Amino acid sequence: MLADIAVECGKHESDGRMTTNTNTSDSIVASTWSNALAGPVGIPDKADVVIIGGGIVGVSTAWFLAKQGVDVVLCEKGHIAGEQSGRNWGWVRVQGRDTREIPMMLESLRIWEGLAEEIGEDVGFTRGGCFFTANSMKELQSFEKWVGIARDYEIETRLINKAELHERVHGSAADWSGAMLTESDGRAEPHKATPAIARAAERSGARILTGCAVRGVETTGGAVSAVVTEARSIKTSTVLCAAGAWSSMFCRSLGIDVPQLRVRGTVARTAPAAKVTDGNIFDERLGIRRREDGGYTVAHGSVLEHPVTPSSFRYFAKFLPALMQEFKIVRLSFGDEFIDEWNTPKTWDLDKPSPFEETRVLNPAPTQSVLNGIRRNIDTIFPGLANTPIVESWAGMIESSPDVVPIIDAIDRVRGLHVATGFSGHGFGIGPGAGKVIAGMLTGTDTGIDIADLRLNRFFDGSPIRPQSSI
Repeated sequence: MLADIAVECGKHESDGRMTTNTNTSDSIVASTWSNALAGPVGIPDKADVVIIGGGIVGVSTAWFLAKQGVDVVLCEKGHIAGEQSGRNWGWVRVQGRDTREIPMMLESLRIWEGLAEEIGEDVGFTRGGCFFTANSMKELQSFEKWVGIARDYEIETRLINKAELHERVHGSAADWSGAMLTESDGRAEPHKATPAIARAAERSGARILTGCAVRGVETTGGAVSAVVTEARSIKTSTVLCAAGAWSSMFCRSLGIDVPQLRVRGTVARTAPAAKVTDGNIFDERLGIRRREDGGYTVAHGSVLEHPVTPSSFRYFAKFLPALMQEFKIVRLSFGDEFIDEWNTPKTWDLDKPSPFEETRVLNPAPTQSVLNGIRRNIDTIFPGLANTPIVESWAGMIESSPDVVPIIDAIDRVRGLHVATGFSGHGFGIGPGAGKVIAGMLTGTDTGIDIADLRLNRFFDGSPIRPQSSI
């Protein structure tokens, strides 16, 4: 029945231009940000820890803190998973990651494996493997470096030849030379996972407040003493800013420089279709993974869209290595985002509405030219999916750091303030592991995972900025 409805609602035109379903009842992904917003109920006077941001990193941290008996409150200005945590590709992979992320990601994979059973809710997690395809023997050989890294971490990653790749990925018309494969990698459903973890945190004692923007932080003697929300102040000595694309703006209002830029990603999903893979495939033309509902989440494999803003110029030097690495696939645009940031105040009175209340959900429109490219690339690479309609499309703003790995640190300038941001499009898969590690940072508990290389000051102390992976 679902397939029949999808075919009727989502047919695409023969010239390759994509049309998408406009029936909101079938907006499965958009349900995380398009439903009516519930305002905060029962805001407490005080808490041990206040978390700003209801993405997967924030809610995972709240969950781990609550399980330790910490009195934690999470404040989200909009919806849980309403921004990038509900809009990403849904990949849960260690393959291809920066070495600074690998230990945390391996722990995250362990958590994902038992997550549904522990919290009693389906999150759509399954291990189907991750394929990075190669369009030439030179490209295939270039993967050997990461295979060596994987060996150091006892990750079972290997190169497979053309014949094995075509045995494992069905119906491809691409002339691939082979692929790098990590069979232990998996996938999950973003629209399910983050809200489910938030509910688990609540059941463990955390208080999750939606429609509750944090305007700022009050300090006493240079240390955090309270957060000021739009509804009331909450006394606390410990704050975590895990606000995703809003983190840099929030920290800047406190006089703290967090270099961060936004990248827009356009994504779509198809109706249920024949199985071409059980896992995730990344090609220079297409990123595709099997969905729990039998369809596919799809994105362009070589388009990064950066709306130029004043921050682009402010942080240009720090982002130059990443820009040079991704030069061929970065698309710059000049539009409303520049004016919006220019007109946004750097600081504001805490007894008046803040910029966070003006934009409850950062909801960029998908880029039509990118959607058209996705359609063409699906049809070219997997001809058997050419008649499979696109039933939903969306876009999200990815917050990136200059070296494309997270910033997880305590802020010396304001004692008790911590930041976890800049996950650079890798945050969904690593989210549960990051939550465990961040909870350890906040409570002084040793998790066995070193995050010294993720300190904020690496961008200011003369350390070389060297991205190992891409967004």
